[in-house]
Amino acid sequence: MLDMMADPEMEEQDSKISELCHKCGQCHLLQDNHLYNFQDEADDELVCHICLQPLLQPMDTPCGHTYCFKCLENFMQEYNFCPMDRKKLCFQHCRKSSILVRNLLDKLTILCPFQKECQQTMQRCELEAHLQNRCPGFKKYKSELERRKNPHSKGKEDPVTMEETNTAREVEPPDRVSSLVAESSIAAVVSLGSAEPGLVNPAFEEGEEGDLPQKASLVAETSMIEIHRDDPEEELGMRIVGGKDTPLGNVVVQEVFRDSVVSADGKIAPGDHILEVNGVNISSVTHRQAISLLRHPGPVLHLIVLQEKGFSNRTLQQDSSPAVNREVIHVTLMKGDPSEPLGIKLIRKTDETGIFILDLLDGGLAAKNGKLSRNDKVLSINGQDLRQGTPETAAQIIQTSAARVNFVVLRQSGVQLPDAIEDGGTPNSSSSSNGGSPVHHQRRPDQNHYRRKSNYHKDLPQGYLSQEKTVAIKKDLKESLGITIGGGRDNKNKLPIYVTSVQPIGCLFRDGRIKRGDVLLSINGIDLTQLNYYEAVSALKSNAASHTVVLKALEILLPERVPESTDPLSDIREHGFSWSPLWITWLGLPSYLHCCQDIVLHKTNSESWGFSIVGGFEEGKGNQPFFIKTIVPGTPAFRDRRLKCGDEIVAVNGVTAVGMSNSELIPMLKEQKNKVTLTVVSWPGSLV
Repeated sequence: MLDMMADPEMEEQDSKISELCHKCGQCHLLQDNHLYNFQDEADDELVCHICLQPLLQPMDTPCGHTYCFKCLENFMQEYNFCPMDRKKLCFQHCRKSSILVRNLLDKLTILCPFQKECQQTMQRCELEAHLQNRCPGFKKYKSELERRKNPHSKGKEDPVTMEETNTAREVEPPDRVSSLVAESSIAAVVSLGSAEPGLVNPAFEEGEEGDLPQKASLVAETSMIEIHRDDPEEELGMRIVGGKDTPLGNVVVQEVFRDSVVSADGKIAPGDHILEVNGVNISSVTHRQAISLLRHPGPVLHLIVLQEKGFSNRTLQQDSSPAVNREVIHVTLMKGDPSEPLGIKLIRKTDETGIFILDLLDGGLAAKNGKLSRNDKVLSINGQDLRQGTPETAAQIIQTSAARVNFVVLRQSGVQLPDAIEDGGTPNSSSSSNGGSPVHHQRRPDQNHYRRKSNYHKDLPQGYLSQEKTVAIKKDLKESLGITIGGGRDNKNKLPIYVTSVQPIGCLFRDGRIKRGDVLLSINGIDLTQLNYYEAVSALKSNAASHTVVLKALEILLPERVPESTDPLSDIREHGFSWSPLWITWLGLPSYLHCCQDIVLHKTNSESWGFSIVGGFEEGKGNQPFFIKTIVPGTPAFRDRRLKCGDEIVAVNGVTAVGMSNSELIPMLKEQKNKVTLTVVSWPGSLV
């Protein structure tokens, strides 16, 4: 976050008065820090090196650095190291700063944000009481807000909500997805063997080997899922891709965050297709409309999802076995110390996918808890889908968990573990113990990311435009730019630097040409496109300390978007959400700003690669990128865990996929018997 201080008077010029924070009197998102207009520049020792503002709710790290609570909390959602020295860091190990430091910060002198009506100065800790009891400017603001709200006070229902529901239902096809559902937990088995037009599924392309298992039927289930929230405004904690206005068509879960509302339930996993939200069919809605429905607040969210279960080559064998009682159980274990072992021994069977509890060590945390049992099948840990996982993966998740470890297990009565699998008794089984010694598994070399090669370049998708603009500004020497930024090449998605907000004070707000979402290319001739976040912050701050600033930026324009006034479903709720560009925005980024990654997959002759793709050249639609639509459990693509739904396939074994049709790319993938190198670009899904 760069120097940012907001003036609420600027907001009142808008036709709709903005909601101001009652504690600081300025406009900011719920999850962001309060904003203050400081009279003097604060000592560097009292400044947060994430937002570059005087510390708020200061937190000390074990390595001796101090940050704002919210800044550090938001940073740790993306990274696991200290921003200053990059040492490994866990948020739970950080502690509140001393009372002395907090008192020094609270006594910093600030200006009242309503300078037109009130020129008072005060200590920072006195501002809230000043606003509520003495400030004429804030009193005027509250009166104006009440006056504007009163004409609509009779209608208790949110008109946007009602319009959203009605609009979505109008596009609902007559054969609603809910008709597929036989029961709330288990529904009709769906075969994906006959793919929709334009869908290539190398996952179940049969080979020519005579001993290849039959895999013509890819099994999926539709399930009804309820998600409960104590706070109706709380984020679900997942990222989504797709929508009818994208090549993916369906709305697909790309990522589920640890310790989120969704992960605590354990029923939703990456790759799930969301079909309904609170009874509204979303199979025919745009990406923005899907986000609007998923972000709508409420204590309970009802979803219908389509979940891949893998291939059905063992279905008949399983159906002929005696019936058993199955029960899904949720268990939470609390570690007193992050390094405390749980005392669980996990194994993998030879005749069934997944991870099973072999034993609970006497005196261990799990044995004392008493809720886990021998032979329980582990479905997920802390929201990480382990239905096709390995004991090593599970052990890593457990060991990196801070205090709370959430298990979702399947218990089958009457089923015994065969003795042959004890302690790796067969070559296909593996065991791991969290009873003391950590599990050591081979480290994957660092991901190799590089700028997209010129022969891999593509035209922008149909309807997208990108406009470069050069903004030259004359400013006071001490005047701030007044923007916050995100991205950076150290981000896990290797994003370029982009603007997350333009605060209503500072030279860029006054100029009006730099907007939220713009990609920053350079400042005063210094290239920003390959910098990490902190390098970009440093470059912007040092170059802003001059009378003239020249910024070069890129604005991405989405295809023919319906105006929000006529399309209420496009009105995406952002209050309480961390703002970042939508997934569909990144699809319009020019190729020279892409960061590619080579992913090598290996398989045996009897396996399939395990992913489906959409896109490619089609008559009437022209060239479209190829995207990963589905990743099938139990396959090489699933086990590798680097490919994600929504990733773009740029090349196969070094041969560009740009301009290819399905009929050209299918043979390339089928010809690769045991190894394939996929060059991909990965964009973060939209947050809900």
